[in-house]
Amino acid sequence: MADALLPGFTITPATGPTPPIVLASPHSGRDYPAAFLAQTRLTLAQLRRAEDAFVAEMLVGAAALGVPLIAARYGRAWLDLNRDEAELDPAMFVDPLESHPAQSSDRVIAGLGVVPRIAAAGLEIYPARVRSADAAARIEAVHRPYHAALSALLDDAFAANGFAVLLDCHSMPTPPPVQGGAPQIVIGDLFGAAAASPLVGAIERYFRAAGFRVARNAPYAGGYTTARHGRPAEGVHAVQIEIDRALYMDPARLVRHTEFDRIETALTRLVAHLKAEVGTMDLGPFAIAAE
Repeated sequence: MADALLPGFTITPATGPTPPIVLASPHSGRDYPAAFLAQTRLTLAQLRRAEDAFVAEMLVGAAALGVPLIAARYGRAWLDLNRDEAELDPAMFVDPLESHPAQSSDRVIAGLGVVPRIAAAGLEIYPARVRSADAAARIEAVHRPYHAALSALLDDAFAANGFAVLLDCHSMPTPPPVQGGAPQIVIGDLFGAAAASPLVGAIERYFRAAGFRVARNAPYAGGYTTARHGRPAEGVHAVQIEIDRALYMDPARLVRHTEFDRIETALTRLVAHLKAEVGTMDLGPFAIAAE
């Protein structure tokens, strides 16, 4: 199966002097291998409801500022790049898996491992158990190369600037209502473990000044990508940004609406703002220890 796959992600490279910022969109892929479509019990429309639709397109303006962008090609229902490769549900497979602690993670239990069991709305993806070799082939062909490429982009940014900043961009269902209104933007830094607070604070202030309701680490604190790549004590910072998808699209019909341009512009201006400001922050190695 892996031989028939297209490259699992696209990279828009940096232009000009290498900037410290890297953009990622691991959940906006919308391609699905033909063998998978023949295997699943779901329609393409049902599978696509699991996507963070149009997020990579919203980052085009930001990437045009010379900032590199890595974006998934394949849909999240086929392979979730924001999961540990060991987050597999043994109950999904006809053959036994080698035991691993990640198999009992909350995400796996919910059916949302690296090879998901369910799509949006709790829909079961597969009519029967699948082969573990199928999951291993997806991981080998797409998951490992994606994170290796992301690491390389961050290494380049660090080498050129003495620090690196990853903005891992997602969309989310509208959160439940709370007093003052549900957040429209959720910033995740794993409660300070993935990025230095001056950086996260600057992102939060930017979005608030732009007129958005913002929350930090609730209900999304960050995922595998922020945990793997965020090493603030080493000068590599990872921040997850979740955007209420109702701000820019009709989630039921998976079509953009008239506010799409507003959100794209907000993200472009965020990146422009950070490009101008991060050099004034102490984001190099060991800086977080001094906070």
